[in-house]
Amino acid sequence: MRLLLLSMVLIFASGCMDKNAKPFDVKNLAKSDIDMVADLSIKNWRKLSRELTIKLYKRNPKELQKVPGMTVDKRLEQLFPTQRLPDGFAELNNLDGVAAVPLAFSDNFEGDRVFAIMAGITGMLDRAYEGKQEIFILDDLDQQKLYNSARNLESVAWHLNNRKDPQGNLYILSNGVSEEGITNYSFERIMGKLIGGQDIMADVISDKTSRTINRVVHGAASMTFLPI
Repeated sequence: MRLLLLSMVLIFASGCMDKNAKPFDVKNLAKSDIDMVADLSIKNWRKLSRELTIKLYKRNPKELQKVPGMTVDKRLEQLFPTQRLPDGFAELNNLDGVAAVPLAFSDNFEGDRVFAIMAGITGMLDRAYEGKQEIFILDDLDQQKLYNSARNLESVAWHLNNRKDPQGNLYILSNGVSEEGITNYSFERIMGKLIGGQDIMADVISDKTSRTINRVVHGAASMTFLPI
């Protein structure tokens, strides 16, 4: 674990030494090595989630069209605000985080299913990092929340690939095979990176605090998500 942490810190340090890198910021004096690794993890999940949002809308353009005048850029602004609103999204029945995910696979939901699933993913990950975009020495991350978010992501990935409507069609298209016979697993790769990133941070924080992770058995097909 310490070797992994050191490697991640060295990657961060090498980036700082790049001639095009931003100059040293005095606020970094209030950060430990683990805080810097956490910052990288936050940037990583936000980057991957943005990529996933864009890709899902390209694959499911009809979902965006359910809201007149809506664009992908507007959705990104809603999903990645400076500070997340506590009362959820009105069009998702005032839900956010994992509570919004079931809407994406509900026969009765007539709204934007891509928005529902991405509100679930981004809201959950935001809460796993206590709503912060930067971590400092006095901030305290919870290894169990990070671990639980990884298991929840596994469930979301399963539902994305398997849940179908009464007509036998996937609610949301993701991985698939093109007319040319080319298999596209790019969605699965993004989800895998998100899951792996959360598991790594859970282990890093557990090692730092000497707090044990409760590694619960959680069925991926379950629509009951672990608490964050």
